[in-house]
Amino acid sequence: MAQSKRFKDAIKDLDLAKVYSIKDAIAVLKKFSPVKFDETFEVALNMGVDPRKADQQVRGSVLLPHGTGKDVKVLVFAKGDKAKEAEAAGADFVGSEDLADKIKEGWTGFDQVIATPDMMRVVGRLGKVLGPRGLMPAPKAGTVTTDVERTVKEVKAGRVEFKVDKSSNIHSIFGKLSFSEQNLEENYKALLDSIMKSKPAAMKGAYIKSISISTTMGPGLKLESNMMN
Repeated sequence: MAQSKRFKDAIKDLDLAKVYSIKDAIAVLKKFSPVKFDETFEVALNMGVDPRKADQQVRGSVLLPHGTGKDVKVLVFAKGDKAKEAEAAGADFVGSEDLADKIKEGWTGFDQVIATPDMMRVVGRLGKVLGPRGLMPAPKAGTVTTDVERTVKEVKAGRVEFKVDKSSNIHSIFGKLSFSEQNLEENYKALLDSIMKSKPAAMKGAYIKSISISTTMGPGLKLESNMMN
């Protein structure tokens, strides 16, 4: 995508080769914003794992202390009492085969999917639709669960999932431009701590090779990562 003159003018005094502390990087990006909407802070990590190996998968979730700043639309596959539990907890959509049929027809009006274990027979048929969007429920991510109430409330409150992709990268969000610098830093540290705790036992060498953060329309700034392995 071509960069606008406004963007080029805004970054001309930035040293994009510099390695920043998380505190300094957040401060720079908050001052930089060339647009007038509440941009999202994003982090990208290049991992030292080999995602082709089953014993080097990195996946998990973390409840950010200050949330994500997003209104997350939660869909829950459940029946009976668990469906009522999901509705009471604030789920936006609750159902079973009816929702599966709607998704097969192309509906995508949700941001997160949770399922009770007994509903995976229904959800399993949606792998080709939910998988590419990173929305397939999984026990390791905490989205296949019997504790529907807690899970829905946490997702609504700002729980984010992370998963290493085929290129050994992890991408996640950790707040909004309108957040205070302190809250953004605390969210980032909570996310990074959770990723560190998910380090596979079979992992050898540098776990995290590089880290960068950016805002939706801002430049990527490199972060210190040598102390994280």
